[in-house]
Amino acid sequence: MNRIVRFASSDRLLPLVGVFGLIAIWYIGYWSRIVDPVLLPPPHAALKALWNGFTGGRLLYDFWQTVIRTFAATAVAGIIAIPLGIVLGSSERIYRSVEFVVDFFRSTPASALFPLFLVIFGVGNATKIYVASFGAALVILFNVAYGVMNARKTRILAARVMGASRWRVMKDVILMESLPQTFVGLRNGVSLALVIVVVAEMFIGSVDGLGFRVFEAQQLFDMPDMYAAIFAAGALGYGLNILFLMIEKSFVHWSGK
Repeated sequence: MNRIVRFASSDRLLPLVGVFGLIAIWYIGYWSRIVDPVLLPPPHAALKALWNGFTGGRLLYDFWQTVIRTFAATAVAGIIAIPLGIVLGSSERIYRSVEFVVDFFRSTPASALFPLFLVIFGVGNATKIYVASFGAALVILFNVAYGVMNARKTRILAARVMGASRWRVMKDVILMESLPQTFVGLRNGVSLALVIVVVAEMFIGSVDGLGFRVFEAQQLFDMPDMYAAIFAAGALGYGLNILFLMIEKSFVHWSGK
């Protein structure tokens, strides 16, 4: 029993191996001067800048601005893409008729659309949110439609044999069966929204946000602050993924059964 407990404890510590390995490689690169120390400060300098930024600097404010924009973009994308994905997925003929358009824009880098959104919405917060929601919506739409189209046929047939109406089949069978794929789309969508928001904060007239903080620190050659903002963005992306996984496990506990 004690051996099992020790193995379980060691398994929980395994993710730290990669963290300490990365820090070790970073220190080796710093001490060996492979990269100019001005461009690659030691890890403790970046971590100190991260701590100072969250406790007394502007980094915490920038962090929350990026969080707000990311959630707003994901919410807009979900409100539009989930119902539309259900409609498209419920009719394969309709989906096939717009499949090229969906795949075309889904494959188009969102950054290439910045000028278009700037012309339509101007320089402001709305542009960052809408361009991110556009990119996220296409990912969510594709996954929702795919989930609806691939709902288990046996359960649909069983519901119809038992006399369920089309609305009951859609609500109680098809939508429930498509939820796992919908959450996959939401997780991918929020990750993509974060990427687009950070890039937009770098280049679309920003005065705050993690992207702006990274860009400003790079321009000022304040490397510890730049790495601190990068760490904050990475932690945010990881945290959002964990959050959506927890929500998925709560709402889609039957997935795979």
